[in-house]
Amino acid sequence: MIKKTSWRPLPGFLLIRESKIEGLGLFTTRDLPKGFDLGISHIFDQRFPDGYIRLPLGGFINHHEIPNCSAINAEEDKEMGKIKHIRIVALQPILKDQEITIKYIINQLDDPNWEFEYEVSQ
Repeated sequence: MIKKTSWRPLPGFLLIRESKIEGLGLFTTRDLPKGFDLGISHIFDQRFPDGYIRLPLGGFINHHEIPNCSAINAEEDKEMGKIKHIRIVALQPILKDQEITIKYIINQLDDPNWEFEYEVSQ
């Protein structure tokens, strides 16, 4: 028997639909202010090939050279306590029906400093 739960794969203010950028994208159903925390997109787990488990929030965010959100590395969550993870935070106000985007690259290089060097070079 399935127990009742309030867990949802995505926050209620986000939905997945066709994107003009690529395939499917993540869109907001309401206006979001600058600095708004959309939640956790990845949780660190060294057993996985890239070191992170991607959660539903991280699955449909498309890349954009001028993103409206940023992926922030964090060591603690107010509800879960000490846990290494990545959060998505709005860089600017985001209007209802606007696609959520971040600036990222998909393929990790052999260089362990690839993320830092990529950000510095931009």
